[in-house]
Amino acid sequence: MQSISFVVYVTIAIALIFDVINGFHDAANSIATVVSTRVLSPRMAVLWAALANFIALFVFHQGVADTIAKTIDIKLIPDAFGNMAPHPAYVWVVACGLAGAILWNLLTWWLGLPSSSSHALIGGLAGAGLAFGGWDTLQLGAIYKTIYFIPLAPLMGLVLGSLLMFAVYWLFRKIRPQKVDRVFRIGQLLSAGLYSVGHGGNDAQKTAGVIWAVMIAGGILHAKTATTAADPAPYWVFVASYTAMAFGTAIGGWRIVKTMGMGLTHLKPVGGFCAEVAGAITLFTATHLKIPVSTTHTITGAIVGVGSVTKARGIRWGLATRIVWGWIFTIPAAGAVGAAGVYLLHAFGAW
Repeated sequence: MQSISFVVYVTIAIALIFDVINGFHDAANSIATVVSTRVLSPRMAVLWAALANFIALFVFHQGVADTIAKTIDIKLIPDAFGNMAPHPAYVWVVACGLAGAILWNLLTWWLGLPSSSSHALIGGLAGAGLAFGGWDTLQLGAIYKTIYFIPLAPLMGLVLGSLLMFAVYWLFRKIRPQKVDRVFRIGQLLSAGLYSVGHGGNDAQKTAGVIWAVMIAGGILHAKTATTAADPAPYWVFVASYTAMAFGTAIGGWRIVKTMGMGLTHLKPVGGFCAEVAGAITLFTATHLKIPVSTTHTITGAIVGVGSVTKARGIRWGLATRIVWGWIFTIPAAGAVGAAGVYLLHAFGAW
């Protein structure tokens, strides 16, 4: 039991490291538009986004964390004393799933390719769970909710971004462009903050969900039974997760900022405002529905939607296609790493 507890604590530490990586990997999503429009310097933008990430702790509940924690169905078996407890291997399964997500995030960050930390986490956990016990180990209802929003999140961002851009054009059609630019330079401070609150609220909870799952798998918290619900995650789990997310965002991820804010299309402050508001609405909606979504997919769809209104030919569709291929490979690639970790540990007699 002592060795299992050690693995639990190590996995919790790794989960918080993943949260930091998630923060600097996805910092681009929060600051790309506000930096590319030169409303804020990169340094001020990441600090503004990091503060908003942490504020999300006081805005949202733990619905997304609950969905992530339920990705793997932690079944109970009799222990040496006849008490029902999780199989010791579940701790390793969660750890391997987390490793798959981390490796994929680092690879795509190095390549400057926006990808989904959320889908990497779901893919890693699902791959590890499949390798351990097949489909019965997965709670497919939780996974399906995420899969449904793979196309829906960017589509919502695209449609909302387009509609907002059309509305703004119509409302400000008689006002001089210079004045419109000044108004939306100020507006972008608010929209970037709102988007970062949505980003923190959805993404930090994913790490909290992993920590919650590994604490249940390690027997620190009680698992769900036929008559009782699982223990709730301690409040410190959420504080630690939001703090790690904010720290990671403050570190920044300039490679992906250049792709998101300067590579896809040229944005003015009004376009950045519309993209961020569209992204924020999508993220707030998904988090309210307890659905982990890709902040990367969401803001990419919003940027493309805005860009298609202003100048469709100005969008680098080749780069957008490359980003989509990254999305497609995220879940299977992270899942393959998670599964490989489970097979390797089992071969070395971890359980």
